[in-house]
Amino acid sequence: MPINKIAPTKRAKAAIAAVVAGISAGSYAVYDRYTPDAKMDPAVILASEKLIIPWEGLVLKSHWDPFAKIWDICYGETKGIKPGMTRTPAECKDMLIRRVYSDYQQPIIKCSPNLLNAPISVRASMISGAYNFGVGAWCRSTAKARIEGGQWRAACKAQTAFNRAGGQIVRGLVVRREMGDAQRLGEAELCVSGL
Repeated sequence: MPINKIAPTKRAKAAIAAVVAGISAGSYAVYDRYTPDAKMDPAVILASEKLIIPWEGLVLKSHWDPFAKIWDICYGETKGIKPGMTRTPAECKDMLIRRVYSDYQQPIIKCSPNLLNAPISVRASMISGAYNFGVGAWCRSTAKARIEGGQWRAACKAQTAFNRAGGQIVRGLVVRREMGDAQRLGEAELCVSGL
């Protein structure tokens, strides 16, 4: 359960509204090329633009992540990453969109079909969580069970349990999972702001 109070915020509501308006205006049309025969789920865009990119940051040369004990690059990409690799900003964005859609959103929907019925903010938060701590962990989580029961707010709160690394609670993960910081939205903050 969360360490801090989880509550909707004006900034999270504004972020949701901005992405929805941007989609209507065609600002995110580039995302559509990654989906077969359809428009991109707005939750993928919301997760990528308002949660994953701000929290992961852009790194153009592979580096060692001491918490995860793995090499990463771009926006926290770990798949196939080795020392000395480099990418351009465009390559990083392309990699992020492909992976968020194919390797995170699609698999968590497969293990939790009711996620498609959840509000955009809930879907985006769950996608972001799976991107950060893994699809397998998400599919075994209490958050997933709450999604299956249609308990959106309970799912938002349940995902805050993923606040540990190496068995210890990590302040940065608490902030990311809950209410964010001055510059970045928290997953639970965004999640409950769209209910």
